[in-house]
Amino acid sequence: MVETIATGIVGTTADDDIKITARAISEINKIKEQNSIPATYGLRVGVKGGGCSGLSYTLGFDAESRESDKILPMGDVNIFVDKKSLFYLMGVELDFTDGLNGRGFTFNNPNATKTCGCGSSFGA
Repeated sequence: MVETIATGIVGTTADDDIKITARAISEINKIKEQNSIPATYGLRVGVKGGGCSGLSYTLGFDAESRESDKILPMGDVNIFVDKKSLFYLMGVELDFTDGLNGRGFTFNNPNATKTCGCGSSFGA
């Protein structure tokens, strides 16, 4: 199962929606519970400069949205994405892996022109 979240940007298609897998949703909820993160907090997903490929993903919880955020509802959790990051996140799928190559969140971005081995850095 994959949760699809429309970006709400005029002119985009379903291919531009952000997708979050059931494994990622389960892990997000587990982290919230284990760390006693209040239900009102949102999940901040973003992109910042840096990393071995030029840009890197950010993921964390925030008490409230910022003025420049787009708020995307996902079940019981709101996703906070700043408008600049939203451009880079269109079409991305957030997954969680727990395999031989490591454990953590992965971003599968069809728009990335290059990625690195760590899976948390990309170029556009």
